[in-house]
Amino acid sequence: MSGELPGQSRPSVMHVITDFSSAEGAQTMLARLLRLSTEKRVVVVSLLDVSDRMRQLADNPAVTYHSLGMKSPLQMPAALAKLAGLVRAERPDVMLCWMYHAMALGAIAGRLSRTPFYWTVRQSLEDTAAFTRSTKAAVSACRLMSRWPRGVIYNSSRSKALHRDYGYDNSNSIVIPNGFDLPGAVPPVPPVTARVFGIAGRLHPQKDHPNFFKAAALAGRDYPHLRFCVAGKGMTADNPEVQGMMQAAGARTEQFELLGELSNMAEFYQRIDALVLSSRTEGFPNVVAEAMSYARPVVTTDVGDAAQIVGDTGVVCPPRDSEALAAGIAYFAAASAEDYCEKAQSALRRTEEKYSLPMIFKDYHQILES
Repeated sequence: MSGELPGQSRPSVMHVITDFSSAEGAQTMLARLLRLSTEKRVVVVSLLDVSDRMRQLADNPAVTYHSLGMKSPLQMPAALAKLAGLVRAERPDVMLCWMYHAMALGAIAGRLSRTPFYWTVRQSLEDTAAFTRSTKAAVSACRLMSRWPRGVIYNSSRSKALHRDYGYDNSNSIVIPNGFDLPGAVPPVPPVTARVFGIAGRLHPQKDHPNFFKAAALAGRDYPHLRFCVAGKGMTADNPEVQGMMQAAGARTEQFELLGELSNMAEFYQRIDALVLSSRTEGFPNVVAEAMSYARPVVTTDVGDAAQIVGDTGVVCPPRDSEALAAGIAYFAAASAEDYCEKAQSALRRTEEKYSLPMIFKDYHQILES
């Protein structure tokens, strides 16, 4: 029996994603693509859940959502059966699978239904120790199936190279970076010095918050006027793990504002003078390009394509080196108003030239229509 209702067209694309309930990198990028996917009906299948926040972010009434409710890896066989049934019912022209667990289950469902499918890889493999046991298993399973997709879309050249070295084998692989809604007319950066530094990322080992807190504490001792805004799920003052990190780093609590998960990132970028990324591993770190689109220069570890995104507009440091990260913060804290302004405007121009959402959407559209 077909899943088509009277007057309802077949979906052109079915997106299969591990989770569509939080605004992380992969989820946010998918939501942006969904917002521009207005020509035909699109289906999104989340192995875990779909949140109202992500529906609102996608802002497209033509999208149909399915949540499979998977709560643990032990429920993957049941999720696979549900996914296979949805693929048979919906009969999409093509599937696009996001994140490793969805890539694995989507590959099997695609093979069973003979539906063409692509993978989109959003992470790097620089530090697999930061992965959960389940994610490590999914990465290994996908390596064995890597010849199955019609093509693989990586969001960073670093990620593509590392997956190739790990054994992923697909002759039709391409790099399409993340795209961004540019905030429009960004007011000129006034001649000020950098005083407020921000970091945005969920509490997770790959984000290496201990590295950030130690670097911020070091820079804060030399520049007592500095302030640090910390945003991200779990990054709250009442979280004992966060408090433990700050105490271990010797951070002065009065220099830090712990904001937790934010629904309005535009306000966050507007209130900081520069962004810090302290990660151990990334693919294409969205926050770097997003901050630059608001004319905020970036101090980042050299992970994923962060250095390529920043270019000569910011400071790139080795990962897990808090002293180098502190020196990067100090670079902007000590910069003259004129030098800071020049770097900020250069960051804005770089995102406009390389990472505008309409340009990136066109690249995805061409791949899926080929």
